[in-house]
Amino acid sequence: MLDYCFKLDFQVRDYECDMQGIVNNAVYQNYLEHTRHEFLKTLGVDFVYFTEKRIHLVAIRAELDFKYPLKGSDLFWVGLNVERVSRLRFAFKQDIYRQEGNKLILNAKITATALNERGRPDKIPELEKAFNSHK
Repeated sequence: MLDYCFKLDFQVRDYECDMQGIVNNAVYQNYLEHTRHEFLKTLGVDFVYFTEKRIHLVAIRAELDFKYPLKGSDLFWVGLNVERVSRLRFAFKQDIYRQEGNKLILNAKITATALNERGRPDKIPELEKAFNSHK
């Protein structure tokens, strides 16, 4: 198990499960996104503020490796680390673990960037400062 800079606890809700009684594959992306947003909030990154400035933080690639399913009412947590990929891209490396036995459920790498008011990838000083303060 890796050390994570941020962790968030969850519980599977029944409506997130499919007919097989396991969490639908698309729901995992919601768990990952919510964790990223909560992490960014701890760094002072405010999506409303950025949107008002016409800056959009966007995922541009999602890589998910499913290892084991979650079922209704399972308790689990998401661990997150962030790294710089290039001058304009950063990656969130995220893992999901079922709390019981810390069983690995999913590995993910979400690559993201910031789009400026013209819709072009750009370095955003506030975001750079937030990530640098996190190191």
